[in-house]
Amino acid sequence: MIVGYARTSTIEQIAGFESQLLALKKAGCEKIYQEQVSSVGNRVQLDAAMEFVREHDTLVVTKLDRLARSMKDLMDIIQELDRKKVGLRILDLGIDTQTPTGKLMLTILGGIAQFEREVMLERQREGVNKAKSEGKYTGRKPIDDKRKALILELDKQGLTRSKIAKSVGVGQATVYRVLASNKKY
Repeated sequence: MIVGYARTSTIEQIAGFESQLLALKKAGCEKIYQEQVSSVGNRVQLDAAMEFVREHDTLVVTKLDRLARSMKDLMDIIQELDRKKVGLRILDLGIDTQTPTGKLMLTILGGIAQFEREVMLERQREGVNKAKSEGKYTGRKPIDDKRKALILELDKQGLTRSKIAKSVGVGQATVYRVLASNKKY
């Protein structure tokens, strides 16, 4: 059986989601698992697809980054698929792990993708450090005392955290931070 897996990180990626589903159907997927979750989140549908596939099945994804979050994650997925004697096809790369060449290419490309990510993160850290040293990066601005007082007052009135956040015009995390700093929850 040919089994597909599609994932997007955000609701805004609907068009990308639809194109993934179309490509998976075109690739002959008889069953498609789909979810909208960050790659660092719990990927319930990927787990379900991995549990579902059986010997001689093929798991199909449109892109490598839709499947794995790191080189280690990719290798773990491939190892689990190999253990179950299930192939992996990545459509945009034309890779099929049911061939020795496909396995080699996937390992090489996965390593390159991991390297690119690490270099990008290193550059990002350098940029943040440079901005900090130049006084351009000061972090999050604290909320003003009036808003803090309003948050505390609304909490005393028994409003929920989400209602407080909406009333004050801040995120729920800010409400929790203010309450925590005042040891209120």
